Amino acid sequence: MFSSPEEIRSRFEQHQFIVDRPVSTVVYLAIKLGRPLLVEGPAGVGKTELARVLSRSTGRELIRLQCYEGLDESKALYEWNYQKQLLRIFMDQSRDRDWKEIRETIYAEEFLLRRPLLKALTAESETVLLIDEVDKSDEEFESFLLEILSDYQISIPELTTISARHIPVVILTSNNFREFSDALKRRCIHLYLDYPTFEQELRIVLLKVPGIREVLARKVVEFVQAIRLVDLKKVPSIAETLNWAEALLELKADEIGGEMFADTAGVLLKYKDDIEQIKSSLPACRGNG
Repeated sequence: MFSSPEEIRSRFEQHQFIVDRPVSTVVYLAIKLGRPLLVEGPAGVGKTELARVLSRSTGRELIRLQCYEGLDESKALYEWNYQKQLLRIFMDQSRDRDWKEIRETIYAEEFLLRRPLLKALTAESETVLLIDEVDKSDEEFESFLLEILSDYQISIPELTTISARHIPVVILTSNNFREFSDALKRRCIHLYLDYPTFEQELRIVLLKVPGIREVLARKVVEFVQAIRLVDLKKVPSIAETLNWAEALLELKADEIGGEMFADTAGVLLKYKDDIEQIKSSLPACRGNG
């Protein structure tokens, strides 16, 4: 897949995803050692995008499981297609088959509805399995997940034990909504993604906002990096930096003054209180711009 961390950085950049050496090294080791990668960090720093870019840069299918409170095995792993089973039962009864014969026919793979985890285990080719925002799931689901990540196989009581045809590259993401068990952490290689440095974010803006002049890009990044130090309800993510840069480019802005910020603040910040707080301290939050 990759011959070195340097190749990861190069191929990721081809897909407009910038990572530094420590990040590429951890990703490389997780792949080479066959260990799940647990990616934690603030919302909007690129945790989910890392999995998407890994999928695109390797040509592997991305299979995503979005976690939420109350997620259970039937939604994550498999469930039976009851309507199709009932139709088979009806047809078999019309042919005077007894229940023992009918039961043997309705629990077959053709009646399985494969959810993301089973899809990843039974895929014909190698995949990237993204278990997104796993911190939003319940502790019971985390315990169930441990079994899957340990053996890469599942037992279907009515059918058989299914082992992975190909071990997927597994990426779990977390916004630190809750703490994980030591058992889960032991099975994973850990990666913390933080907001990018000034130089990294500048490269991202120049790469992803075609036509923007470097002088404006620098002012945008300086401003965003400064207000991330303020106690806000929601600090701007990288995506919001890019959205704001695109908005300023569209408006042909040269400076980021009070009036321009007031006109475009809703692109960068998502809460009225945050906007008002930045407006009131704008001179201190303009960085060098």
